[in-house]
Amino acid sequence: MTGPAVAAVRRAVRAFLESVDAPPELCVAVSGGADSLALAEATAYVGHHRGHVVRALVVDHGLQDGSAKIARDAAAAAKALGADETEVRRADVTGPGGPEAAARKARYRALAGHDLVLLGHTLDDQAETVLLGLGRGSGPRSVAGMRPHDPPWGRPLLAVPRAATRAACAELGVEPWDDPHNAEPRFTRVRLRAEVLPLLEDVLNGGVAAALARTAAQLREDNEALDTLAEEIFTRAGGPDGLDVGVLTAEPAAVRRRVLRRWLLASDVRELTDAHLRAVDALVSRWRGQGGVWLPGNLEARRAHGRLCVISQPTTRGE
Repeated sequence: MTGPAVAAVRRAVRAFLESVDAPPELCVAVSGGADSLALAEATAYVGHHRGHVVRALVVDHGLQDGSAKIARDAAAAAKALGADETEVRRADVTGPGGPEAAARKARYRALAGHDLVLLGHTLDDQAETVLLGLGRGSGPRSVAGMRPHDPPWGRPLLAVPRAATRAACAELGVEPWDDPHNAEPRFTRVRLRAEVLPLLEDVLNGGVAAALARTAAQLREDNEALDTLAEEIFTRAGGPDGLDVGVLTAEPAAVRRRVLRRWLLASDVRELTDAHLRAVDALVSRWRGQGGVWLPGNLEARRAHGRLCVISQPTTRGE
């Protein structure tokens, strides 16, 4: 006999698996925390009834003393909750962007290589992601939050509050591991969790996390519709080798910039910012015969003879 929290998590996993073309092997990222343990149990329960093999993947970041034991304990807990197989992988946490970003990128690298990897992101994580996007002015894609299915990543619990995963662990008699980094105020997301969201809940009389998650879902639907329209215009305007300015000029700015983003990414422009995108858009919407726009990777977007093109420059700007 299971409790209501375990049942809620299982329902979320079942609904997710019914909505995707799930492979024979389901991988679950397990940290040992409440979210991932509740997800592992539900995936094993639902997955076994559907004929899947369930593999728990544990990432050891090596960022704190005893991390190897924590990883082994997480794997053992996942096994006890029904995972058929467990695997501990060591992550190399290096790179720019601060410790949070570096650890996140290392974790995704370590988990890659499977058709579907389920992640324990909850409704509260989604709300935090939306707030981060709002604060950084990153545009609708960022404010739209995390996708439930962004292959190979699956996030079945985006509508499940964090409190439910903790309650599920209590119902299962499992003691989750609390990562001390989740209480470190030097991390932006921790302060959002511990200070900003509780304040918003108080000021706005509750329901803020769920409202932010609903907003994200609505924006994702809008983005998908606009992206579909932009893809059609991208094909009509010419494709990666150059875009017909005449086709772009007739389109609304929001759609036109999506076309330009699609084209620039296809042209191997990386680390594309909103400033880059708007500068390239000016070659269409505010054309006065101006020069090209310099882009990351020694690339330049130019307008010539009614078409946009991206060319490679041998030297950086100013040399």
